[in-house]
Amino acid sequence: MLPDGVFHWTAKHPEWDGPDVSAYAIDDGEHLLLIDPIAVPAKVDALANEREAVVVLTCPWHERDARTIAAKHGARVYAPPPDRPAEELVAAEIYRAGDRLPFGIEAFPGREEPFDLVLWVERIRAILAGDTLVSFTAGLEIPEKWLPDGVTVEQVAAGLRPLLDKPIDVVLPTHGQPTDRAAFERALGG
Repeated sequence: MLPDGVFHWTAKHPEWDGPDVSAYAIDDGEHLLLIDPIAVPAKVDALANEREAVVVLTCPWHERDARTIAAKHGARVYAPPPDRPAEELVAAEIYRAGDRLPFGIEAFPGREEPFDLVLWVERIRAILAGDTLVSFTAGLEIPEKWLPDGVTVEQVAAGLRPLLDKPIDVVLPTHGQPTDRAAFERALGG
């Protein structure tokens, strides 16, 4: 199901008592984009030595192993605005919903804007979803229990609907396994 050049792995998060979390790497031949990285497998870490490594966070609290990767591989880090004092986080280039990052990545509002964003990666026709879309036991969904006070599932879904205009082949959630466009459409209520 994964496009060529996309790696997926899971790991236990040391600060979260829940199911394993997912992380991804996208190899475009020149860059290795590490998305919400944690416990990077040896094969992916070795590839980071052969490419320009770049870390992309979908939310600041997914920093996980970003600091280590930045130090080890000289990786640039892209992250949404900090949710706590910036000096507590890895140094990053800040991006927001509506921004286009290098490497063909477009940012959309997530469940807790400006912090949690959903990314569209044109080259692999994929949605990268931090905490906005999860896939535990009920399939891909917007987790109502994770929404900030005053934010509804319907409001989050409305912010994601412009993604339906994109040619989506795969959805890559940070909480759960990769899935497809049909699952995304169901998650938005359509």
